[in-house]
Amino acid sequence: MNNFWTTLNSPFFALAPMEDVTDVAFREMFARHSHSNPVFFTEFVSVDGIVYSKSNDREKLFSKLLFTKKQRPIVAQVFGAKPNNFIKALNEIKSFGFDGVDINMGCPDRSVERQGAGAALIKTPDIAKEIITNSRSFLGEDMPLSVKTRIGYNAPQIEEWIGLLLSLNLDALTIHLRTRKEMSLVPAHWEFGQEILKMRNKISPKTKIILNGDIISLKDGENKCLNTGADGVMTGRGVFGNPSFFAQYEEDNRSVEEKINQLIEHIKLFDKFLFSKGYKGFYVMKKHFKAYINGWNGAKELRIALMETTSPESAIKILKEVLKEK
Repeated sequence: MNNFWTTLNSPFFALAPMEDVTDVAFREMFARHSHSNPVFFTEFVSVDGIVYSKSNDREKLFSKLLFTKKQRPIVAQVFGAKPNNFIKALNEIKSFGFDGVDINMGCPDRSVERQGAGAALIKTPDIAKEIITNSRSFLGEDMPLSVKTRIGYNAPQIEEWIGLLLSLNLDALTIHLRTRKEMSLVPAHWEFGQEILKMRNKISPKTKIILNGDIISLKDGENKCLNTGADGVMTGRGVFGNPSFFAQYEEDNRSVEEKINQLIEHIKLFDKFLFSKGYKGFYVMKKHFKAYINGWNGAKELRIALMETTSPESAIKILKEVLKEK
């Protein structure tokens, strides 16, 4: 097995998978503007969707699994609660050329949990175990397997839940240091980091541990790895609006012009890969406007103008007019 996890130097960084955020265009921005790539994850894809979707829906569904040559290492993230459907879905995903597969066992979205998937699997460990065991057996030596989860559901369950996952021979385990109940409303519990790493060293020394929660810079992530012993850290919200995040050790020192030019580039990529093909509506791109356009006089008015646009062309036109004035 060509297991990329074993080749990463510690500490390494990973870009968190986020629904309707970390699409192919978003990841391409980071691939272009990073000195060295983080580990990339796709948006999560439903294994039930892959198995049951009709032919005319499959192209849009599989647009979540698009990636470019620059976006490596790239891991396909999936979710579901039916062990047999994982096998059927992974059989298709294997042909895409991903570097690994990741199973989401931490998403708190209610529509996902109603299916018994995401964070709901923390409450059904037997099903979670069956999903991982079946997936591991099916993938064999062809592709590494990882899981992304939380420290517990209503309260921390380090020994029971994290301990179970560590016993299942995963290649990597990403742990968001909050419970499902806490969502992202409280500071991440980095105080559990050393305890988790001691368990890893005892139960499954070869499993890479990636900790997630409140990483604000490369320096911050590096320090948290050193303090806990983690192999890597994953960051999500901290990178919004800053494709240069993985090229800046500490402070974001981009100029206004750089931010605007990066947003223009992002819009063009979104149009190329997704909007022009009908995979996603322009409202998805609008999620990024506030993150890029902030921190200077006139930013609020520019954001308001951008939010009223209905197409990539109209947004880019406004941004270019602002650049002329700089």
